[in-house]
Amino acid sequence: MKERGLRAREKKQEGGIERNVILLGGTSLLTDLSSEMMHPLLPMFISALGGGGVAIGLIGGLGDGVANILKLFAGFWADSRGKRRPFIFSGYLLSSICKLLLSFSAIWQHILILRPMERVGKGLRTAPRDAIIAESSVKWRGRSFGLHRAMDTAGAVGGSFLAFLLFYLAGWGFKSIFLLAGSVGFLALIPLFWVKERKRRPRDLSLRISLKGTSAPLRWFIFAATLFSLSNFSYMFFLLKVREVLSDLRLSIALPILFYVWFNVIHSVLSFPLGAVSDRVGRLPVVISGYGLFGIICLGFIWFRSPGSFILLFALYGFIFAATEGQERALVSDMSLGEVRATVLGAFHTSVGLGALPASLIAGFLWQYFQPEFTFVYGAAMAGVSALLLLFLGFKYDYSKGDETQGNRSGVTGGAI
Repeated sequence: MKERGLRAREKKQEGGIERNVILLGGTSLLTDLSSEMMHPLLPMFISALGGGGVAIGLIGGLGDGVANILKLFAGFWADSRGKRRPFIFSGYLLSSICKLLLSFSAIWQHILILRPMERVGKGLRTAPRDAIIAESSVKWRGRSFGLHRAMDTAGAVGGSFLAFLLFYLAGWGFKSIFLLAGSVGFLALIPLFWVKERKRRPRDLSLRISLKGTSAPLRWFIFAATLFSLSNFSYMFFLLKVREVLSDLRLSIALPILFYVWFNVIHSVLSFPLGAVSDRVGRLPVVISGYGLFGIICLGFIWFRSPGSFILLFALYGFIFAATEGQERALVSDMSLGEVRATVLGAFHTSVGLGALPASLIAGFLWQYFQPEFTFVYGAAMAGVSALLLLFLGFKYDYSKGDETQGNRSGVTGGAI
């Protein structure tokens, strides 16, 4: 009877995306609708409150770093207790509360406190959520992660465009927009009430499993992804670069928002197709293309200063996120055993997070004390090294071997690039 149910489940998944993926995607859509009303305005809001390049780098890096480091422990706790939904719900709830409080910031140090606290919520929810997505989509994991990222980014598109309308056309101020955004965040909790997870018994796990119980190819991939995170500084510096070349004060805030919308449109549109591509040709070529392109656009932000060139650069920036965010997670999921998958995903996010904080701090230091161009030279150099390392690993290891359920859909056809 169990085998018949398993076959029926696998047959159902061949024809579509599991319900859990849709529900979690809906929650991410609403969360990003809320978050992205704030994100394109955040660097300008920090500047208005007296924060410079180092402050922006500290806030951006600390927020992402704290979130990613916490993902390891959240994934481990979820696997140990045999329950993942409570971590997902509490994570989204905490983020919503902190976003609401951001609207009352009076100095940039308030943002320095509240932004990392909001990212703590992201740290609590991400690894357990990704584990449920991976388990709900055994055969078409790349498409499921791609769909989730597409829905997430669709909310980002809507949120950032709404921020533009409210700021530039309706004349709202920063704090009014942030207050509305924080209120919208609570709607994201609604779909979570229908998310189902498999029943598990609590397990006596050691955190060392996530660090030592993995294959050499997976450990090397996590190292390469961490190296790339050292180049992948906060999006806020790209928006500041656009603002730098504009003389009109109001337009210098509104136009970066539109470029941020454009970036999210490309990210959303390409996430699912690139996930489908990775299911067929392998995750690794897709991820390598994203790493290499990041280095190229960093150089582009040094050489080009026209609005037309920014349209192309932000489109490529969207491609990079579509090629890397979902497919890195899918590859790690492919190469992780199911019972500790959330822990391994948490270890991956934590390792990447350790690179996020110094990346933005270095970028902010170079921006404030040297020249903005130095920030992009640094990003280009680190991204190029990461892409070359991953290219080398693709030849050295056979990334076509995933876990026992995935077969050879996880990597490069024939084990080479």
